[in-house]
Amino acid sequence: MKVFSYKNIRILFLLSLLALVAVYTKEQRLNSLAWYQAIPVIIFPINGDGSTQTDRYIQSLSAKDFQDIDNFFTRNAKKFQLTAQSPINTSLGSTIYSHPPVPPKDRYDTLKVILWSMKLRYWTYMNTPDDISNTNRIRLFILYHQGTENNTLEHSLGLQKGLVGIIHAYANPKQNKQNTIVMAHEILHTVGATDKYDYSNNQPIYPQGYAKPQKSPLYPQRYAEIMAGRIPLSQSQAEMPKDLRFCLVGEQTAKEINWIPAQ
Repeated sequence: MKVFSYKNIRILFLLSLLALVAVYTKEQRLNSLAWYQAIPVIIFPINGDGSTQTDRYIQSLSAKDFQDIDNFFTRNAKKFQLTAQSPINTSLGSTIYSHPPVPPKDRYDTLKVILWSMKLRYWTYMNTPDDISNTNRIRLFILYHQGTENNTLEHSLGLQKGLVGIIHAYANPKQNKQNTIVMAHEILHTVGATDKYDYSNNQPIYPQGYAKPQKSPLYPQRYAEIMAGRIPLSQSQAEMPKDLRFCLVGEQTAKEINWIPAQ
């Protein structure tokens, strides 16, 4: 038996790589859940459809277009008495001219998901245009598209492993506030929050998907729990909030992201 065969060396290399990734991911998680100071969130725009209209939109972006995100986190941090009064600090990074790897269609194929995750981690490393450490910051790669009535955007992703978000958004100033709702939702995914809506019908799940589950009468609610993404109007109806002023971080989400200490 050859101890140093090509196969064994390849397996050893992969195991070593996975071990390094695991240690790095653990450090990221510890840093992101401390909440002693603001977590930087860098927004990297990408022209998702290659159109000149989207190029012009990206060139018009400024930090003020994302201020709603900071304000949302600041308002909700006060409710949970965080040490960091402003837990998130967004800034606009450079435009990226490469697209991230497409996730596998079958999300239950473990091997394909692992391979895609590794490809994505490598892509984010190669396409982060600065040399700042990523152990304590979140990177959002925003693919902007021209929206049409019959064109729904791909699902956005927020990954806790790597503190990375891949966001699909509309390149339309009228959609800026809706875009920031999606971004805030995915930011919370990167720090451990789970979805709180029924995947079969997109309805908020009671009680964790309700901003005010103790409200009487229960309906209509005025706010959306940010990880549910919709305001419940009745047991079977819900609507999108106009902007982040109508979204709240619920108690279950606060526990998941360490805003409420574990008992």
